[in-house]
Amino acid sequence: MNDLASAAVPGRTPYDVSVVRAALCRAAPALLAYAAIRLLGLVALALWSAADGKNWHTLLTARWDALWYTRVAEQGYGYTVTLANGEVHSNLAFFPLLPWLERGLSALTPLSPADAGLLVAWLTSLGAAWALYATGERLHGPRAGVALAALWAALPVGIVQSMAYSEALFTALAAWSVYAVLTGRWLWAGLLASLAGLTRPVGAAVVAAVWLTAAVTLWRERAGGAGLRTAARRHPGMLPGVLLAPLGWCGFFLWVGARQGSFSGYLDVQEGWGNGFDGGLAFGTFVWHQLSGPAFAAGLALAVGVGLVAWLYVHGIRQGQPLALAVYGGAVLLLALTAKGYFGSKPRLMLPAYPLLLPLAAALARRRPLWTWLAVGVAAAGSAAYGAFWLNGSGPP
Repeated sequence: MNDLASAAVPGRTPYDVSVVRAALCRAAPALLAYAAIRLLGLVALALWSAADGKNWHTLLTARWDALWYTRVAEQGYGYTVTLANGEVHSNLAFFPLLPWLERGLSALTPLSPADAGLLVAWLTSLGAAWALYATGERLHGPRAGVALAALWAALPVGIVQSMAYSEALFTALAAWSVYAVLTGRWLWAGLLASLAGLTRPVGAAVVAAVWLTAAVTLWRERAGGAGLRTAARRHPGMLPGVLLAPLGWCGFFLWVGARQGSFSGYLDVQEGWGNGFDGGLAFGTFVWHQLSGPAFAAGLALAVGVGLVAWLYVHGIRQGQPLALAVYGGAVLLLALTAKGYFGSKPRLMLPAYPLLLPLAAALARRRPLWTWLAVGVAAAGSAAYGAFWLNGSGPP
């Protein structure tokens, strides 16, 4: 039995130090591989930035969204910027967990809020890699777990995992929440889902994974002739976990609504940023304009990329991916592709959709180790080069 899963066995608790230690030892190769790939990305960024006359530390902590998170940590909510085109950018668009952690760490340590955000990202990215290893190990064996963590580190926009952004924190919370569902620890699943919901808008995907898996589990129990009380006894903590799961996301949504004087207050804030959801119409129109104009090659690359992502999702479903992973990965993918904001941000928005990498990780686990690490090494080198180029150029919005 998987070490972490055994914590759910009656008589043992998730706080069993020996269980955690054993699980950490098993995950050590994945964590080392993850850290090595991300270190390669940081070295490439430092060298590229020095050649370009820029500061790698500033690129990671004091540009784009990182500035907004730091401002929330230092000044709280209420800051807005009105652009020349009339758009109103409010810091209410940014969920509070990362700024809270930045403020708390900077109060307890000599770190500035920006550096505290960087430390949170680096530590939680390791936590996410651990969760990915545990997931891959449970489904396809230890080699798949290592491959899954390494592939996530080597994504083209993997450098975001090392920035003072919320993606690493969110992915860690989401991945452990989904893993808790897989192992039947519903109370932990709900608590972690609630924290994920305080981190990013896509926290709704984690809530959906918890709720739908719980509903299907109960339906199967009822179909098998079990009553609700019997089902509840077989799945301890399910009801509290289901009730806890949406509290973070709904709490912030409602708080912003109350502050703005409208139930749709958060959606209005997002509209001020030019964001929102239109079913993918804006993105589809953008791709079509690329395909039908002088930027045909870029449009074709976008279309192929979307097709590849969709194929990975469908392939995972056909491989029998557990419902919680399928729901979570599908929801993250859907929300990313149907958002109408800056189109260059879509790869970053899909960064937490780690279940899409499971078919690749399983395939690599079946290959000889030499070929596996050759493939990962090529991906890691490409990720390092692209990340350095990206952050020294347009970078993430």
